[in-house]
Formats: sequence, C-alpha cells, structure tokens
Amino acid sequence: MSDHKKAVVLLSGGLDSATVMAMALQDGFEVYAVSFRYGQRHSVELDCAVEQAGEGAKQHKIVDIDLSSFGGSALTDDIDVPKHDSVEELSEEIPVTYVPARNTVFLSYALAWAEVLEADDIFIGVNALDYSGYPDCRPEFIEAYEKMANLATVAGVQGRKLTIHTPLIDLTKAEIIKRGLELGVDYAKTTSCYDPAPDGKACGRCDSCLLRLKGFRDAGTADPRAYVSV
Repeated sequence: MSDHKKAVVLLSGGLDSATVMAMALQDGFEVYAVSFRYGQRHSVELDCAVEQAGEGAKQHKIVDIDLSSFGGSALTDDIDVPKHDSVEELSEEIPVTYVPARNTVFLSYALAWAEVLEADDIFIGVNALDYSGYPDCRPEFIEAYEKMANLATVAGVQGRKLTIHTPLIDLTKAEIIKRGLELGVDYAKTTSCYDPAPDGKACGRCDSCLLRLKGFRDAGTADPRAYVSV
C-alpha cells in the first residue's frame, strides 16, 4: 500500500491545472486526475490532459457530461468566441466563454470520486488574478463549496475534513509559469485556447490565449505552444 496521501486533481489540459498537478506531486500526494468531456467544441485540451496525466498521475479518468445540452457559452454553444488584438481590450464583464456552473459541476464529480477513494484532498487550478472574471474562480466560491462538501459526505459527517486546495488562486500568470517551470512542467503539452485550429494550434487572440501569452512575456520566457498567429 502506498504511503502517499491520495488527492483528486482536476486536470483540464491547460496551463494552470498542469501546474497544480505538479504541485500536488511535489507535496507528496498520490494523484488521481479527472478530466471532463463536457460538450466543449474541441478535444485538444483532453488530448493534452492525457499527456499530462502520463507525467505522474496514478489514475486518470475522463468523465462525460453534456453541458452543451444547456448551451449558454461560446465553449459549448453556437456562439462566436470573442477575439482581441491585445490584453488591454479585454472587458471586465463576465465573458460569453463562461460555462454556467462548470466548476460547481466539476468539483461535485471530483468530490464523488474523492469519497470513493477515501481521499481528503481535491486540487483545482482556479485563479482570482489573471482570469476572465468567472464567478466560480473566486475564493468565496471555493470556501463555500468546501463547507458544503464537508456537510454533504459521509467522511465529513464522520469527522474527516475534505480540503479543496487552490494553490494558484493568488498568483499572477507569470508566477504560475515560473513555479511550473521550476517543477519541470512541459507547457508544450498544455493548451489554453478557446478556439483552436483543426490542427490544434492556438488562435492567439481569444481571452485565454492573450492572458497566457502575457504570462509568458512577463515570466521572461517563450511559450512553447504552437500558435496560428501571435
């Protein structure tokens, strides 16, 4: 039997979650990675998640959920992904790429698996600084969800405490990248693009690409991900 504590890590295939998985491994956790095929319009991120999980996860599950049946987001519906020429053009309003209740749904699946695994730790790569204004990336949401999780599970009722770890929540994108590079994360195996080309190249102009590119510039290093144009 392993001496490592088990942790469920939400692994999207993106830069943040790859960094979080590396941090969980560094902290000595045995990682059980979970990704979601939730009706998103492309599968590039899931291909990346499979590659990342091969870098140290004990198990990796891809769970099917059809959030596209509700729509309401440019990531799951027939809505154009907004494009911009610079980070300065990004709006402070919640963008149309927000997927309604996505992190709430994802964390609920992670919570269910954690309970089966008898794991007391869940890691998620939410960030409250360099993000696109999503309400389910805020510290208040995570705190409320953790409280609910400890009321909703057998483990919580029996006195064990489930902790939702958000090690990136107060870091800038540049700080996340620097930390990941220190831990050996291969960012070429990550994608952040909301609207990738058919060959998987990132568009370079969606909100997520612009924030990612700015992060690499601020970190003083090149982004190894291939782009259609930058």
